[in-house]
Amino acid sequence: MMGGLAKGLRVIETFTAERPRQSIGEAATAAGLDRATARRCLLTLAHHGYADYDGKYFTLTPRVLRLGTACLATMPLPQIVQPWLDQLSEETGESSSVSILDGAEIVYVARAAQQRVMSIALMPGSRLPAYCTSMGRVLLAALPQAELDAVLAQAPFPARTPRTRTGAVALAAEIARVRAQGHAVIDQEVELGLRSIAVPLWNMRGRVVAALNIGLAASHATVEDLPARFLPGLQRIQTELRGLLR
Repeated sequence: MMGGLAKGLRVIETFTAERPRQSIGEAATAAGLDRATARRCLLTLAHHGYADYDGKYFTLTPRVLRLGTACLATMPLPQIVQPWLDQLSEETGESSSVSILDGAEIVYVARAAQQRVMSIALMPGSRLPAYCTSMGRVLLAALPQAELDAVLAQAPFPARTPRTRTGAVALAAEIARVRAQGHAVIDQEVELGLRSIAVPLWNMRGRVVAALNIGLAASHATVEDLPARFLPGLQRIQTELRGLLR
């Protein structure tokens, strides 16, 4: 029974912003399951209201958010950081977010959006690759070397734009630079027209537990201007939150 639950969760995780609708075969391939098993999982999800099925494609329903909401509700981090995000976004006129690392991806846990800066709508629970995002790079920079090596061993990564660094050597060098300077700047690597800057968030014991960023349209600031304009505000919040995060 627990094996069936695990397979069902694997199927749910195959639905992403890039793959919101999937056939049985597509979900089976993405989850690493045979078609019969994927079909049973998908039909069970549909039966219980977690997915819709039009005869060919499955899509997740808002009911599945109950699973993530229950998890987020047990985490103090989103509630703690949200007032700071709101203030930062109001001060800068740009969107700000906090995320955590989950394997090779970042997961958004809180967000204050002044305007939509990506083609996909970002919200708590949204996932993006760590290798090409500013928050991802500061979180990767905080990993023990063995864990970082395990992530970089998955390279080369997909190039989301012509600017994306995809190779292990280039990424290792950039992550080392991020670790040394204490912040990361991304120039249109995750999506053309988007720039961002991020810093790590430490808890009271000095461990990196999350990342904080500001994301903006490339037309709003040059990549050279990002640290001068936004780093002081990010570092102020970084310092203020250090004594509050566990």
